[in-house]
Amino acid sequence: MKTFTSRKEDVKHNWYVVNAEDKILGRLASQVAHILRGKHKPIYSPHLDAGDYVVVINAEKVKLTGKKLEEKFYYRHSGYPGHLKSFQCKDLLTTHPERVITLAVKGMLPHNRLGRQMLTKLKVYRGNVHPHSAQQPKELGI
Repeated sequence: MKTFTSRKEDVKHNWYVVNAEDKILGRLASQVAHILRGKHKPIYSPHLDAGDYVVVINAEKVKLTGKKLEEKFYYRHSGYPGHLKSFQCKDLLTTHPERVITLAVKGMLPHNRLGRQMLTKLKVYRGNVHPHSAQQPKELGI
């Protein structure tokens, strides 16, 4: 018997919608990363982008456990000495809740070209509406 290896032409990308309301951030991000990588498919291959598109709605209603709202910080550095900027999680959740989910999922994907390509299939929106209804996304019960 020959070993089956999936190719780029064999992959069909589906669209899913995830409602982030009252979901815990880490658990939601790990399950979304699982779908983006394509690990739920039988044709999964680590060198191939076999994942599906995921649309996350209600990003501002995601929950964090413990004291993460006050104690969790996000950092950004411009490259110049002394230009390290830090953002508290509760401030980022009120101003840009999409970035909180995107950064959580980004940390769970591979840190290479393939991971950046997988992250482009993640669409995060603040409200209950999204512009991807033409793709007929299926509801994903996470």
